[in-house]
Amino acid sequence: MTRELLDSNLIRILHTLLMERSVSRTARMLGQTQPAVSVALRKLRSITGDTLLIRNGNGMVPTEHGLALLAAAEQALDGINRILEPNTNFDPAKTRRTFRIGSPDYLDVFFVPSVIERFQAEAPNAVLEIRNLTGHGGYEQGLVEGDLDHVIGNWPTPPENLHLRTLCTDELVCLVREDHPIGIGRLSPETYACAHHLSAVTRELPGQDTIDTELSRSGLTRRVTAKIPYFGMAPYVLLRSDLIFTTTRAFASHYANFLPLRLEPFPADSRELRYYQLWHERNHKDEGAKWLRRVVASVADSIFGSSTKAQA
Repeated sequence: MTRELLDSNLIRILHTLLMERSVSRTARMLGQTQPAVSVALRKLRSITGDTLLIRNGNGMVPTEHGLALLAAAEQALDGINRILEPNTNFDPAKTRRTFRIGSPDYLDVFFVPSVIERFQAEAPNAVLEIRNLTGHGGYEQGLVEGDLDHVIGNWPTPPENLHLRTLCTDELVCLVREDHPIGIGRLSPETYACAHHLSAVTRELPGQDTIDTELSRSGLTRRVTAKIPYFGMAPYVLLRSDLIFTTTRAFASHYANFLPLRLEPFPADSRELRYYQLWHERNHKDEGAKWLRRVVASVADSIFGSSTKAQA
């Protein structure tokens, strides 16, 4: 009976819900009404015997069973799409196409090199351009016009008119030099507020206010006394100062592995930070673009593992 109820429309809604984590965004992406998607979600819950998505603050997160169903739903949809759109001639091993990914520079050291490695292994004749978003301003127009194939980021409020796929989640930590005068485990909200802080300022990129958003939400304040234009400069500034740099665990852990730096917990409750890729409807069904998104997703899986949080 379950097999009869689970038609292709429900599979597509399931897949989109698990990726978008929003009933309203799923409805918009699939051209359906929000009530229709809500009804479909109730039906899917009944069929699978699982909640699939649960409320988390202002959004939704998949259950463990929901996450386990994502790959199966994606495979099912790929099979359906091959039937409906059989003319797929893209072969990464043969293509000479140029692909362009927009990425902020805080991903340069621990993520982008692995994307390039995987890309060249699968498409040795193709070209991959990584565009630094902090130097190019807004990225939406680039996606619309084809100057970018997709964008990788972790901003708190990505544009709702773009397709989105979550890659993994991370958390905020503080990075300091190993012999920082604030002792190990002694970074309290009070010492955080009194300390001097380092900030990477990339104002050209709309919506990049992750740190300030979390500080405001948690009631923390900080005194920024040094500002730099690139995240990659931060570890080397910290080595020669008593500054504190608030950043993501993945970024901080990369440098703490080979420089005399240490991580301190962010001294307040903070929400998980999502890494995701964004793309425009223009190339949503393009086989080459879909392959590139799979490459990026596979790199995220290899770096962050099967869990939903980046590990140190």
